[in-house]
Amino acid sequence: MTPTAGPAQGNHRATYREVLAEPRFRLLFSTRAVAITADALRITTFSVLVFSSTGSALLSALAFGIGFVPQLFGSLLLGSLADRLPPRALITGGYALTCAAALLLALVRMPVAASLGVVALVSLATPVFHGASSRLVAQSLEGDAYVLGRSLNNIAGSGAQLFGLALGGAVVAALGPRRALAVSAVLYLGCALAVRIRLPRLRPGEFGGAPGSARGDGGAVRASLHGAGLLLRGRTVRRLMLAQWLPVAFVAGAESLIVAYAGGRHFAPGWYAVLMGCLPVGMLAGDLLVGRLLRPPTRERLVVPLIALMGMPLVGFAAEPGVGVSSCLLLLCGFGFAYGLGLQRPFLDALPQDGQGQAFGLLGSGSMTLQGVGPACFGAVAAGVGTGGAIALAGGAAALTAGWILTWHPPTSPVPVPDCSTGSENGTEQHACSSPAQ
Repeated sequence: MTPTAGPAQGNHRATYREVLAEPRFRLLFSTRAVAITADALRITTFSVLVFSSTGSALLSALAFGIGFVPQLFGSLLLGSLADRLPPRALITGGYALTCAAALLLALVRMPVAASLGVVALVSLATPVFHGASSRLVAQSLEGDAYVLGRSLNNIAGSGAQLFGLALGGAVVAALGPRRALAVSAVLYLGCALAVRIRLPRLRPGEFGGAPGSARGDGGAVRASLHGAGLLLRGRTVRRLMLAQWLPVAFVAGAESLIVAYAGGRHFAPGWYAVLMGCLPVGMLAGDLLVGRLLRPPTRERLVVPLIALMGMPLVGFAAEPGVGVSSCLLLLCGFGFAYGLGLQRPFLDALPQDGQGQAFGLLGSGSMTLQGVGPACFGAVAAGVGTGGAIALAGGAAALTAGWILTWHPPTSPVPVPDCSTGSENGTEQHACSSPAQ
């Protein structure tokens, strides 16, 4: 990968203190960490609630993952709203909506199908307010500060998810699943109030929107489909999205087999939890070290080696190692997740100014969807080759992604050059090759 900023900016190494000194980022960062904790609490508690009322493992699993796939449809059909509406209203409304859904599940005894439908409907809106929040972060932080902001979000997200899972078990045991859902609703409500009170009201012109632009013409669904098409037809954006989606999806497929692997190898009870915890621990260490110690150009050059580091340790599971070696392999795999830091600036630089919100929403929803597809695919593979072999194949697929990225021919100009095919530059559709200066 090559740097995408000018020399002075490209070599400047920001600090976490500088990033956290930005009030707008600090607010979005803290509320998002609380919301991720609430997400983990709500998802696990809802799964427990469905299982306790039906006794069905299938419905319980469906309850756990019902919020993932609808996000992709929400991004495709509603994603343009992240760039067309004021961010304070979107972010506050998103947290309020999830609060209402959690409260509804806690207080109203609905049929399982209806409760699954509530979660799916709310998930349709998730990419919109996440996209608005990510766009606001991108406009609040510049250069390497933006990359470290993403690093902090990754670190906080991993920690909050682990804390939310632990909190879910404790709260369900102490209060029961319905009251635990009410606790998650209170956390969402706190996030909504914090954003509503502390985030200034920004009009479209102040947060980069372009009222009256081509992207704003027509209804939300038409504009969203048009915008998603433009983003995905552009080679640079499409490649950078796939680079952020595929390795993570492959590792998610491997991660989903850890419990079965531990059971098949007859590890002592509880060791599967230790193995599953190795990945987020490695992720935390990787983001801290790569984000804080390396300069931006170095991070971008290490994208391919770090993706290879995600995949190659998993290949070692073909030998069906014991607990100690498996833990080390998963720690190394988790460390490789820091590759994403080297893609943040190239991805941001490749986006049209008035389509950033939709792009961030599409990036997140596509990643969530593929992380749901990965376990299903490699679970089916495991039926034929065993869990160790399936984990190894997932690692090999991630390593092949690194090889694919190595074949890219990055542009010599710091500004991405559009394809000869239909693309977009600042929201204007183009149908022929042209230089960025035109």
